[in-house]
Amino acid sequence: MSEQYHIYGMGNALVDIVTEVTDQFVADHAIEKGIMTLVDEERQRTLVDAIHLPSADRQCGGSAANTIIGAAQFGAQCFYSCKVANDEMGDFYHDDLTANGVSTNLSPGAHEDGITGKCLVMTTPDAERTMNTFLGITAEYSVKEIDETALKNSQYLYIEGYLVTGDASREAMIGAKELAEANSVRTALTFSDPSMVKYFRDQMAEVVGDGIDLLFCNEEEALLYTGADSLAAAVESLKSAARTFVVTLGPKGALVFDGNAEIEIDPFEATAIDTNGAGDLFAGAFLYGVTNGKSFAEAGALASLASSRVVSKFGPRLAADDARALHAQIFG
Repeated sequence: MSEQYHIYGMGNALVDIVTEVTDQFVADHAIEKGIMTLVDEERQRTLVDAIHLPSADRQCGGSAANTIIGAAQFGAQCFYSCKVANDEMGDFYHDDLTANGVSTNLSPGAHEDGITGKCLVMTTPDAERTMNTFLGITAEYSVKEIDETALKNSQYLYIEGYLVTGDASREAMIGAKELAEANSVRTALTFSDPSMVKYFRDQMAEVVGDGIDLLFCNEEEALLYTGADSLAAAVESLKSAARTFVVTLGPKGALVFDGNAEIEIDPFEATAIDTNGAGDLFAGAFLYGVTNGKSFAEAGALASLASSRVVSKFGPRLAADDARALHAQIFG
């Protein structure tokens, strides 16, 4: 069967509510800054009410969804496996996902009763993003959400690390990885957030298993996962967990290992006002590149440029026209 998709993504389905807050707001509400924290619906609603949200934007999100949409904007054919509820937010999520050119397992009118997950994304004046997430029905993500035909028909499976927190979703991660490997589909995993590696390190290692074809992480996650005391030592250790990998280094660019050599990816100058989505878009642009005939160095250059642009604006996405312009800037 010929490949239908460049990338098959699996991850949480969260309607992102993106807004700006002050450091004082973070302190007053005892919010742990700079990471993703799981909260219940009441806590999230309390924060939303306290912010007074007329300036907020909303869009379909979740880490892997942002990556898949980013890849699609650059021209990749993508599928996203997720779970939403039979509510207004669930219908909004489906419509926004498909409007961005992504195929999905979602079928409006056939969703289960429940509450679609939401992520409150708060950006402080230092451009750091803090997320408080109510998972809702996406906490019930399981093997039932896997579209085996679409997965078998893809070049890459891309797995969101946030799924590691639940037993059923972790089982789905492992099952999808095994199905991909059995059908010569390459596997990619993102650690997603330092908290996932810090608090779920053993579970993440279970997903990694005998190895991942392509791993995405940042420097902090690489150090936490490997237990190394330097980036160089972490990079050496990662070579036993992933055949190829990307370690993003924020304003210092990134380090890519293509299976043979380590490649330094230069940063592009940027004035960061919102770091939300930078890693997600880096992965999306990179996956677009490696599934469309680009070298790891070329894919890294596009990803670095894309992430520099997305931190220069609010929200985790570029406009489609922006993606085309960035592609032309790198590849002509």
